[in-house]
Amino acid sequence: MKLQAVLFDLDGVITDTAKYHFIAWKQMAEGIGITIDSEFNESLKGIDRMQSLERILIHGHQEQRYSQAEKEQLAQAKNDEYVALLASLAPEDAYPGIKELLQELKDNGVPAVIASASKNAPLILDALQLTDAFQAIADPQGIPGKPAPDIFLRGAGLVGADPSCCIGIEDAQAGIEAIKAAGMYAVGIGEQRILGPSGADWVLPSTSGLTLRQLLAAAHME
Repeated sequence: MKLQAVLFDLDGVITDTAKYHFIAWKQMAEGIGITIDSEFNESLKGIDRMQSLERILIHGHQEQRYSQAEKEQLAQAKNDEYVALLASLAPEDAYPGIKELLQELKDNGVPAVIASASKNAPLILDALQLTDAFQAIADPQGIPGKPAPDIFLRGAGLVGADPSCCIGIEDAQAGIEAIKAAGMYAVGIGEQRILGPSGADWVLPSTSGLTLRQLLAAAHME
């Protein structure tokens, strides 16, 4: 089986923007009287903005308090703060090994694709100076969020890849479930005890030193 594409989540795989998400969500939540901590923030990883807001409102027992329009305003306020925080992002903020892996994929003609729930992916890649390393960015607009497989299937479709010949890389439980639902080989970045039960085929503690040869061997591809 020949590898046709590698699909990457963004937050927690390419760079650490989770800390900015947490700061922005915490500020938004405090503004409406809800307290969230870093442990609760783990449950927001891998899911989209409106799903995250719904979880926060449920956590604060306020799920019936706001209209859809008001929820969209709250989500937009969070995103405005998040984008402002991203101003400090720089090329050196890419995770260890990522630039080297992306160059290796490019040198071997294997498309790299972003499959993220983040609508700010182009902005983040520009800040990291990695835009040219990816052949495509799957647009999350209008499709179900993770753990539904749609974003990974859309990403594979953008480069004409058969999902069964693709590798997905994720750091969140919802993302691993989405990769497996798409019929792809799932690589988890994080802890085995968290990502293993979600169905990850291979779990690594970090991206440091991750190579194309390792991916091919693990997935039994060529």
